[in-house]
Amino acid sequence: MPVLSLLKDVAPFSYLDEKTLKELVPHLQEQTFPRNSYVFKQNQPSLRKLFIVLSGVAEVIVTNEKSIDSVVALRRVKEFFGETVFLTDKNYPASVKAVEDLHCVIIPKEVFEDLISKFPAVANFFTKMLGDRLRDMFQEVVIEQSYEAYGMEAQPFRKRVIDIMSSPVVTCSIKNNIFQVAQILTEKNISALVVVDENNSPVGLITEKDLVSKVLTKSECLDIRLTADKVMSPNLISLPPEAFFYQALLAMVRNQIRHVAVVDQGRLMGIVTVRDLMKSRATGTLTIVDDIETRDSITGLIEASKEVDKVLTALIAEKAGFSEICEVITEFYDRLTRKTIEISLQEMLDEGHGSPPVPFCWITMGSGGRKEQTSRTDQDNGIIYEDVPEDKAEVVSKYFHLLATKIVNGLIEIGFAKCKGNVMATNPEWCKPLREWELTVNRGIAESVPDMIRQFTIFLDFRPIYGDRNLSAQLHQYVFRVVKESPIILHFLAKDDLANGVPLGFFRQFITDKSGEHKDEFDLKRSVCVHVVDCIRIFAIRESISETSTLGRLRELANKEILNKEDVELFDTAYETLMMFRIRENQRKLSLGLHADNYINPYKLTKKESTVLKEAIMAVDRLQNFTGSVFRVEGY
Repeated sequence: MPVLSLLKDVAPFSYLDEKTLKELVPHLQEQTFPRNSYVFKQNQPSLRKLFIVLSGVAEVIVTNEKSIDSVVALRRVKEFFGETVFLTDKNYPASVKAVEDLHCVIIPKEVFEDLISKFPAVANFFTKMLGDRLRDMFQEVVIEQSYEAYGMEAQPFRKRVIDIMSSPVVTCSIKNNIFQVAQILTEKNISALVVVDENNSPVGLITEKDLVSKVLTKSECLDIRLTADKVMSPNLISLPPEAFFYQALLAMVRNQIRHVAVVDQGRLMGIVTVRDLMKSRATGTLTIVDDIETRDSITGLIEASKEVDKVLTALIAEKAGFSEICEVITEFYDRLTRKTIEISLQEMLDEGHGSPPVPFCWITMGSGGRKEQTSRTDQDNGIIYEDVPEDKAEVVSKYFHLLATKIVNGLIEIGFAKCKGNVMATNPEWCKPLREWELTVNRGIAESVPDMIRQFTIFLDFRPIYGDRNLSAQLHQYVFRVVKESPIILHFLAKDDLANGVPLGFFRQFITDKSGEHKDEFDLKRSVCVHVVDCIRIFAIRESISETSTLGRLRELANKEILNKEDVELFDTAYETLMMFRIRENQRKLSLGLHADNYINPYKLTKKESTVLKEAIMAVDRLQNFTGSVFRVEGY
């Protein structure tokens, strides 16, 4: 790419007129850095140069005090690096390494200083960018210190796939025959090949298993002329190079695959295998899926479920964030629930009760519905089944209540305790046909008494786990329709949450229990986190958002411009911060043989942690105030 064309497309140089750019080009330099070579290293003095990528990819690497490297960012064509020390003349805070041959345009500092003195827009661009980068770095430092304070030392979970992938990738053409494919697999001693088209773009994957199941076991297919495109799995799962380890893990878990391609703008860069992930971590996360799926009894599931608890501990130790932890653990809990349902359905058949008489949907509610259940807490679940004629209602009801009993008891054996409020499918109130669920919604909105409101909030986070998801979708749409017709329910939901404030006093001091078992502590879940959940849910229901996770609802509200971008970022960060404090404190107590009760003693935190916690709680207070003003709660 010509340098002039590059600058025209890269802010802030794109702000300049063509005459200025042409005058600038002769003062610039070009340099190529071979693959795996360093442009500069962490703590090295500033080279007083700004680098813009003409071709290739660079990775930004931070090395911690234990000499562990973490890829924190990538730089591609038309992106620059080195700007932080370029502007400050300090030592480099990170290393930059060429992932592949890297060709850069280099702007010497003296040339740049002349530019910013003449063009304020260029200076303003870099000032703002530097401020943003420093803020991000500060947030990262706070997170790191928070982990260290809890004694959790392990390799970072947030590795990038570019850091663990195998490259270059062994490929074959869509027109290679199966004999050629088998030869490549054998010669290279690998278990899979990425299939590429005539443009060298990845279009599929062939594994040893594909050759066995699609060719060798089917005599009619034993044709040497059979080509790769007829045997490959066409739905190649891929991730961009900046994706995190946990995203590769999730892709494998969800799709029950063992290979993920790393693709950057249509170009195949590498491949991540189960073996790569296992080399990066000591835990056997990826074997859990097979463990769960192959069990055919509750006793077997109990054994498989024990590994999930180890994964949670590993995720925290490896510095996974709240979102990553929830995504991974939710996937495992959902699989355990689905397998429990399948085992229970088979028991119904074996005992002569037959198959379900009508379509049904198993739903989970509360924290499970919001995909925020980390440790195994109480069950909140129900069954929605298709409406039936009155003369069949009793028979159908008996079938589903018997099924619900088997499922709930199975989940109890696995470790999901009974709900103290009896919000479970074994309760007829939570196991009924669609039309009766709709009547419950009407009643909840009409009565609007505190107890009904609280049960209603648990219900509003429902999501489907197994069965006919259309039944769940219909119920969601009914809720949204009724709320639009009776918006007063939103006022009562807001009033119920705002009846209790956050645990901060007038002078921003923590409000804790004065005596008893939890002296000098407060409940993070009930005193703080619940307010974020409640308030964001109210806005989501008003806007007919079917997403159930709190952070997902926040993103949807931002997309709809119901909340401004700055507030969404504040509430998002505050909630993640609070939840990580909660998760880590609970895990710390469990490791000491104590009960995970969501209580925290803020006076035992470091000064920086205490400040971060206080700022997060103040953000929740701001959210409550905003909610009160929007939904006209007296006093707000």
